[in-house]
Amino acid sequence: MDAKDMVFGTVGGLGLFLFGMGMLSDGLKAAAGNRLRSMLAKITKFRWMGMGVGAGVTCLIQSSSATTVIVVGLVHAGMLGLQQAICVVVGANIGTTFTAWLVASMSVFKITSYAMPAIGLGFLLSVFGRQMKIRNWGKILLGFGILFVGIGFMQEAFKGLKDNPDVQEILISIGGKEGWSLLAGVVVTMLVQSSSASIAMVQTLAFSGAFGGDWNVALRVSIPFLLGSNIGTTITAQLAALRTNLAGRRTAMAHTLFNVVGVLVVMPLVLFGLYDMLVRWASPVGLTQKTIMVHMALAHSIFNVTAAVVVLPLVGMLEKLVLLILPSRGEDDEDTRPAVLEEHLLDTPALAIAQAHKEMLRMAKVTRKAVRDAIAVVGDGNLARAKKVQEKEDAVDDFQTHITHYLVELSQRQLSPRMSNQLPVLLHSVNDLERISDHAMNMVEIGARKKDNKHRFSKAATQELEGMYDEVRKMLKAIVTALETFDEDEARRVLEHEETINRMQTELRGSNVKRQRSGECKAMAGLIFVDLVDNLEKIGDHLTNIAQGILVGMQWVNGAEYGPSQHPATPAGL
Repeated sequence: MDAKDMVFGTVGGLGLFLFGMGMLSDGLKAAAGNRLRSMLAKITKFRWMGMGVGAGVTCLIQSSSATTVIVVGLVHAGMLGLQQAICVVVGANIGTTFTAWLVASMSVFKITSYAMPAIGLGFLLSVFGRQMKIRNWGKILLGFGILFVGIGFMQEAFKGLKDNPDVQEILISIGGKEGWSLLAGVVVTMLVQSSSASIAMVQTLAFSGAFGGDWNVALRVSIPFLLGSNIGTTITAQLAALRTNLAGRRTAMAHTLFNVVGVLVVMPLVLFGLYDMLVRWASPVGLTQKTIMVHMALAHSIFNVTAAVVVLPLVGMLEKLVLLILPSRGEDDEDTRPAVLEEHLLDTPALAIAQAHKEMLRMAKVTRKAVRDAIAVVGDGNLARAKKVQEKEDAVDDFQTHITHYLVELSQRQLSPRMSNQLPVLLHSVNDLERISDHAMNMVEIGARKKDNKHRFSKAATQELEGMYDEVRKMLKAIVTALETFDEDEARRVLEHEETINRMQTELRGSNVKRQRSGECKAMAGLIFVDLVDNLEKIGDHLTNIAQGILVGMQWVNGAEYGPSQHPATPAGL
């Protein structure tokens, strides 16, 4: 056996497998369009239906990690509750077993003989297809073929192991230590970011005789690795949840707890040799080299299906455990979760617009907090606070997506002229709030740059910035009050503060130049100072746009048709 050929074949084959699976998944998701997300978002309160959709979507896109990441995103966006998300994740664990059966089928039906034709036809369709749908199906075929070519390379690389008793003895020894085998499954799956890939690799090892010619032993030593892969696959969702709100992180934690608890419950059966006996009893075929991969796929399915059936009625308890591990941290958790805008109210436009306005108000409050925290980050460079700004910026993006979609849907109903004129103003106001949160993130990045490069502002520069911060804080407070009460006096105060900020921008730029000439301020610190001033001024511009919209009664008007206030200004940018 040539060790170099085995290592190269394994690495290359695994790479092709992952590449093919990714292409297959991308093609299927593209062919399905946004229907996957909408299907998940419309889950009813019935747990079994949620589990069924999770299993079906995972079978379709060939990745439980992808399904879980989508679910984490939907929970983060407020489109799914935690209990609904748990049901979908439970189903995703069932759906991921499909890949193991797909790999097992190659030993029974010789599917690899069709890999090369699939690659050829898939390439032609993906490159020369006239319609996007045809090109997507070409990508699916191409990914399917590459996936099996990768498995073929791994099989070829492992082929020499059946003739090397020393290697077999080592692998069997490791597999006989269930704890180490379980840990190996966790680590390998975390590294390749795919339980399907790690399980396919173990299936191929067993089929190639790496665990010896005693197929009962081969099955027994592979089972802990299969269980470990179920824990390792949760790392993808945990990584995706790092940039979500608390609700998203709770979903990822539920995924991890479900798999870890399931493995802990099953491990005693594995240790006493009862689990592989159960698999052999449940299998409709005898255990041979030809069917070893089938038995391993069955072992994987039995674990995930049984765990799902047991846990599904206990979803409420799992939810409580997650809430105990990740408790609410305070007011921000509620504020940064977008509420679902009721679709049935779209046929009652007045109520729908009121609901959209309510969501925009919540969006404004989150935006205000994002700017508040960004200002603090510039002052102290606190990375924990910087993470909070990122969370709020993500939440504001979600608000923008949901509100915009809702208002576009509303625009297709029969609306009065007055209501029709409100929609573009609302849309522009929502966009202005989103841009403010972007500037807050810009300020966080400026603050990080200031800290990393150890730049310091002079006392005079710090005082000038504090004055401008104060004006922005007052503008944000006034705009939230104006949106909440339609108070035109508060909206006019925003315009007054904007005039002050514009004047301060000019003055602060001038004083910055003087400090640099006198040597009181270094050049790089001066550039950071100007960047901050400009971002604060742009925040003021966007707040002014919203205030002007309020002053014209949230109506799209021209220069001669003013809203109830008779304010002679058209909303900026409208």
